[in-house]
Amino acid sequence: MTLRGATLCNHCLLPTGPRAVQRTINGERCEFCCYGCCIAYQVRSGSREEWDATWLLIRLGVGSFLSMNIMLLSLLLYTDAFSGIDANILPWIHLLLWIFATPAVAILGGPFLRETWHHGVQGRLTASALIVIGVSAAYLYSAFAVIERSAQVYFDTASMVLMLFTFGRYLEAAGRARAARDLQPLLAAESEWAMVVEGGSQNPQPVREVSAGMLVRVRPGERIPVDGVVIEGESHSDEAVITGESRQIAKAVGSEVIAGSINVDGPLLIRSSGAGNTTRWAQICRSVRASLLRRTPSQRIADNIVGVFVPLVLALGTATALYWAQRLPLDRALLVGLAVLVVACPCAVGLAAPLATSLGIGRLARCGCLVRDPAALEALAHTRLLAFDKTGTLTSGIARVVSVESEGIDTDEVLARAAGLEQYSEHALARAVAAAAAARGIEPIATGNVRAVPGRGIYGNADGQVVAAGNDALMEELGWPLMPALADQARSWEAGGYSVVYVGWEGQVHAVLAFDDSPRPEARAMLEALRQRGFRVALLTGDIRAAAQRIGTAVGIEAGDIQAGLVPEAKQEALDRYRQDHGMVAMVGDGLNDGPVLAEADVGIAVGSATDLARETAALVLPLGGLWMLPWVIDLARAIRKTILTNLAWAFGYNFVALALAALGFLQPVLAAAIMAGSSLLVVLNSLWLERLPDPVPPAMSGRHSMPAEDTTDSPTSGVPALAGVGTRAG
Repeated sequence: MTLRGATLCNHCLLPTGPRAVQRTINGERCEFCCYGCCIAYQVRSGSREEWDATWLLIRLGVGSFLSMNIMLLSLLLYTDAFSGIDANILPWIHLLLWIFATPAVAILGGPFLRETWHHGVQGRLTASALIVIGVSAAYLYSAFAVIERSAQVYFDTASMVLMLFTFGRYLEAAGRARAARDLQPLLAAESEWAMVVEGGSQNPQPVREVSAGMLVRVRPGERIPVDGVVIEGESHSDEAVITGESRQIAKAVGSEVIAGSINVDGPLLIRSSGAGNTTRWAQICRSVRASLLRRTPSQRIADNIVGVFVPLVLALGTATALYWAQRLPLDRALLVGLAVLVVACPCAVGLAAPLATSLGIGRLARCGCLVRDPAALEALAHTRLLAFDKTGTLTSGIARVVSVESEGIDTDEVLARAAGLEQYSEHALARAVAAAAAARGIEPIATGNVRAVPGRGIYGNADGQVVAAGNDALMEELGWPLMPALADQARSWEAGGYSVVYVGWEGQVHAVLAFDDSPRPEARAMLEALRQRGFRVALLTGDIRAAAQRIGTAVGIEAGDIQAGLVPEAKQEALDRYRQDHGMVAMVGDGLNDGPVLAEADVGIAVGSATDLARETAALVLPLGGLWMLPWVIDLARAIRKTILTNLAWAFGYNFVALALAALGFLQPVLAAAIMAGSSLLVVLNSLWLERLPDPVPPAMSGRHSMPAEDTTDSPTSGVPALAGVGTRAG
């Protein structure tokens, strides 16, 4: 916030001065005049994670003041400073310690007590129970010692243990808040406001209430809240959070803008193209929230182990105290048992997997990759075989009609009937037919009762008769005869590796269309990078063998790993066979017929142009034109798994070694709590290492990587003349 060039504190509105405290809160960069205002603002306005971390910091500050006074007096007791003539004030020192310890235990121990009570009502024992039981034993023993005028009190143990555990909790909360800040731009869609322009006035309105056609004003530096078209102004937008595109993109009147992108340097007036809650930003927001709530296999295993571990530690602590009570004074035996409870608290175990997973999801999301199921990241790290669909995945998906062969039927009529059908399909060949008709100015014939048959084609009713477009299997199912000349021409094209679609009506096949597609320019380099990482790659496609072979050879897939002419069920069977030989398998696809096989794979990966069904069944969605990012995604998945395993190995190894030392009487409770806090700190720092991994770098050959490259060449095979008037783009 600025006023005449001076920066004002976001909390108290006083000038911040030259040494302002800066902090990102709720995705917004804020400045404060002092750290007190920063903390107060986070308590008042911060997200849940920031609010938790800030309150823990406040508790830690108050508890530290009380605990330090307790420790100072306790050190005097341990050095016999109150002996001799000062012995008569010793009871008063114990009483003063009790007075300091009571609020310290209440402030620092309150959250642990509430958590233990809440879980206890549900019949569960958690790590908080270990802390509450241990601290309560030390505090109550010391309280009775004050009343009985005993020489030994352990208020310092109770307060310092709680302070160190609170410090560990703060480290965990700060790590979660860091992950939440990284994800904040992707989670803000549901709570965003838009400045709606109506009748010359501007009024803020929740994005979920914005409908198509509304005008929205966006100032420089603000996040664009809706999908739409610019009708006034010029600027640049940063779309990295949605598409992964690292460059700023120029926007002018008529340009499309994406909700969630940032308006960089100029005011814009945007006409919304749809409801505010249906944007890709909102869909990403819902998916990310859902994925963060799901437990990964590592988290579930750790939770199950902790569920068994806590009762065992309680039993071990009790047995240790009873054992040492036979050999040491009762107060010393209780301290040994308390050390066992404190050092075994599995805080680091509970933090090991979720923090690394959340940071990984945030890292992927910032590069435009949407994780629908966090378990897919662990599965992807185990995977050694990747199967790819062809059309729209390894190829540009921008197919084009290069020739039409018919028996006495005008080409325009063929395209009009085919376009009437294909306008209901999202397949790449369907878009090519629609584009070919549009390029010739042909109006599609109105068609109803349209039904898509995955892996075969599409049919419907036009002018009271059935119209169909698809492969020979569909025509055979319909019982429609195929003219010999058309069949010969289709076989010739297929032998050359081109896709063909038969078009028929009135119970007969009347025409055949030839399509051409080209490999994505980055596909070969991407597959080579996968092989360098130890992957085997395969091609599973419903297209004919010749076309699959042509594309497979171009991108470097061996002939033995190319399977063509597969219906969705056959693709699933192929995955099952690969799974028997290679363990976990991943499938990368795009299109209607990829939905079932993406769901069947251990990891389903959809590219950014995937259909809605493919997106719903895929566990991981790459951004538009982001196939080149796949090796980096795998590297990150492996890094996440390595981080989780390292965290768990350290947490469990630490617990077992520390338990043995504590049970043998070599650890004091305060030292045990300090080691526990250090364990949590190491887990947090190890997880934050994921933030320092390099960003993905697009291959140099792909040039502008946000959109697939366009094939502008005519048919390379003689005998397949380019269709006159048909443009090369079919989007």
